Amino acid sequence: MSSNSAMVDYLVDVGALYSSDIIKAFRNVDRADFVANPNASDVYEDHPLGIGHGQTISQPRTVAMMMEMLSPKKGQRILDIGSGSGWTTALLAYIAGENGSVVGVERVGELVGFGSGNLKKYKFKNAKIIEAGDELGIKGEIFDRILVSAAADEFPYKLVKQLNVGGKIVIPVGNSVYEMTKKDSGELDGVEHYGFSFVPLIY
Repeated sequence: MSSNSAMVDYLVDVGALYSSDIIKAFRNVDRADFVANPNASDVYEDHPLGIGHGQTISQPRTVAMMMEMLSPKKGQRILDIGSGSGWTTALLAYIAGENGSVVGVERVGELVGFGSGNLKKYKFKNAKIIEAGDELGIKGEIFDRILVSAAADEFPYKLVKQLNVGGKIVIPVGNSVYEMTKKDSGELDGVEHYGFSFVPLIY
């Protein structure tokens, strides 16, 4: 695939993208702005690309599917854990709009700089990337959506405290992606999607 537009058309054709707001975000946030080498021939191909430090920018189809699971909306507060290159943070910022906010959290200091630099290309006033602290997520903060882009060994229930009632968390655990919604009782309800592969979540 030779362009971002062709990549998005492909993702729609294979059924990975289908929501209008998410499709619009993918069309307006170019994957080439978030890779290590924007001139590489495989920038828009459907596979992950290395961004250094043992990390990757995820496969476009995987990102599309996780975005659809997350179902982000305008005006929401969104947490993006393992923001890496900043691509998912930028996509979420586009969807959340000026009345929403997105915080990307990244443990690798060099990638905080890389992702923040990439994010600045879009001049979003509603998004930032910060270096991860000692705990997973941001202690004391509450979000409407939480996206995690690296695989945990087991479900990190501490994150549930950072999720609003009715909010959604999408997180890889092992080789599955869990799409979970927080009920009024504080418990989670959702589904497990099988057959994924991610770099490990470090926390």
